[in-house]
Amino acid sequence: MSKQKQSFLAGAIIISVGGFVSKLLGAVYRIPLTNILGGEGMGIYQMVYPLYCILLTVSASGIPTGISRLISSGRGAGAERQAFRLYGAVGVIGMLIMFVLSAPLAALQTEPAIKLCCQLLCPSVFFVSLLSVVRGYFQGKGNMLPTATTEIMEQVIKVAFGVAFSYLFRGNLPLAVASTLLAVTISEIISTGVALLWYFKKRSKPPLYRVQSVPVKSILRFTVPLTLTAIALPVSQLFESIIAVRLLRAGAENATALYGVFSGCAITIINLPVSITYGLAASSVPQISPLAESGDMAGAKKKAFKSLAITLAVSLPAAVGLYFLAPLATRLIFGSLQGEEKELLISLIKILAVSSVTQSLVQTSSACLTAMGYPVRSTVTQWTTAFLRVGLTAGLIAFTGLSISGAAWSANCAYFVAMVMNFCYIIMAGKKPRGKDKSNENNADWIGGFKGRLNAGGAPRA
Repeated sequence: MSKQKQSFLAGAIIISVGGFVSKLLGAVYRIPLTNILGGEGMGIYQMVYPLYCILLTVSASGIPTGISRLISSGRGAGAERQAFRLYGAVGVIGMLIMFVLSAPLAALQTEPAIKLCCQLLCPSVFFVSLLSVVRGYFQGKGNMLPTATTEIMEQVIKVAFGVAFSYLFRGNLPLAVASTLLAVTISEIISTGVALLWYFKKRSKPPLYRVQSVPVKSILRFTVPLTLTAIALPVSQLFESIIAVRLLRAGAENATALYGVFSGCAITIINLPVSITYGLAASSVPQISPLAESGDMAGAKKKAFKSLAITLAVSLPAAVGLYFLAPLATRLIFGSLQGEEKELLISLIKILAVSSVTQSLVQTSSACLTAMGYPVRSTVTQWTTAFLRVGLTAGLIAFTGLSISGAAWSANCAYFVAMVMNFCYIIMAGKKPRGKDKSNENNADWIGGFKGRLNAGGAPRA
């Protein structure tokens, strides 16, 4: 095995482990948080996050991949310095937008606590922008350790401060929820500070204030397509939260709590097996991308379907276990829920169990498509799923009497459609010229591209 391939595989392992640990911590974090805040508190928490994720996606999602591609290709020496200025400004604008929209969003979702939550969370938009530039710089240099380290650091700090703050202010629900979001801001400030120190220690000369002439359009050419893909999920979540809660209020006084049980509890449990299959999706990239780049599409397809088979073998037993053990899982994990909320959670877990399989397969198949050189197809799948999910959620809640269960059934349908679309794209791969959909980046870039795609299709940063 060549040194280059060894380095690539090592980078893939590092970034995959970091992503897996980060996702797992993010999912597990919801458990103590829900037990402290309850269904209503998690409802408020989940209504804030979609707007944050949209602004975060616009200001940061495509940066690591774009910067890494420019630097690794040799065409973007000093690109990160230009990106600091460009996306630093974008981050400031995003922060201000979230601050200004805090009051209108609170009014739209008829939940006053959302205003303070947004205001405490908005500074993290700026800091994540800077953090993403640093990650892109190191990924372009073939060093995946800073990305993995800061991802885990973010989650650890957020969990520690979030649990502590929510418990400390548990007597005041709006303040308790707001403090958990303040913990997110604190985690981003500390992680960004560590990343910048890492950058200034390892960076190439000239210093930051001597920005090299890297055209802004060169940076945007790589970052914008990734952003368009990544933004689909938070956009759908924002509209789903607004539509679902407003429709639920027409027939239930506890609409916020109902949405909290769905998005904060049921989705958390369903995402646990999805987090486990993250590593399977990650491992498929270094196996598939060299085959696709060499023109061996038949071999790439074979590897892709092997990865999908392994994903199915892991996720299907997990789904069966979730269905039959839903009452036990609810009692052990979310013991604070009582009465109707407890029964609702059991019902939602049983409905969503199938989506743990389809979502895992979508995650792996999206990674395979990216590795095969078809990122645009993954983008189409993301947006189709987003529109379908929002539309079905509105229709099922408004016209069927399913209440919040309608959102669960819409998620099942949307992920099934996404799975079928990705499977068809993989089967059709290589039968037509890829044209502009073909990527020519090297192996190090594929890791960055994979990370962007996978995060776009996974759970939000919560």
